[in-house]
Amino acid sequence: LGDTVIGEGSKLDNLIMIGHNCQIGRHCVIAGQTGLAGSVVLEDGVVLAGQVGLGDHTRVGAKARMGARSGTGSAFFLEGGQDYGGAPAKPVREWAREIHALARLAKPRKQGNND
Repeated sequence: LGDTVIGEGSKLDNLIMIGHNCQIGRHCVIAGQTGLAGSVVLEDGVVLAGQVGLGDHTRVGAKARMGARSGTGSAFFLEGGQDYGGAPAKPVREWAREIHALARLAKPRKQGNND
């Protein structure tokens, strides 16, 4: 098993779990209740909000940001410089469109004369 490496200037909150063989780049920020499974790579400047979960062998590109309670399964690659949300994580605009569409589908339909 390899060693976990944490880059200079990175800030780690309490109650986080970092699995074996992880690489955390320079100047990353990881908020509380976040978990990284084994062999996760965070490139420089990544920000993980609270309760983010990353599956094994996931790579998060430089300066990517993940919203609270978002996550991935195993072996995902998230491109750098973007904001992500949801589970499985996807670009935040796409995730927000899906959430809004689900909310519209869940609204009760008005009863008309022909229903």
